[in-house]
Amino acid sequence: MIALHTLISNIMKGVMIDMASLTLRNIDESLKSRLRISAAEKGRSMEEEARQILKQFLLRKRASTGIGSCISGRFTRMGGVELPDVNRSDPRTPPAFFSDDAE
Repeated sequence: MIALHTLISNIMKGVMIDMASLTLRNIDESLKSRLRISAAEKGRSMEEEARQILKQFLLRKRASTGIGSCISGRFTRMGGVELPDVNRSDPRTPPAFFSDDAE
């Protein structure tokens, strides 16, 4: 059995205020051994290593939506915004700095 002290209540918000206690039972011995090795490699306790793994996983999961999608989602909920089409010209040809670049 591994007792983990982790920040659960606000971890999805990225705010670390409340300390909660989490106890995991029936963990496979090979998983526990891998956790112990990973913690030792980083100079951490097993509890701290488990906290960091949970935190990284949950924050990565939350950040899986890009900022553009988040912004679009907010405007979609408000009814959206129609922007006019903008006529754009083709980009100019880059300057030739070396004789090999010249055509």
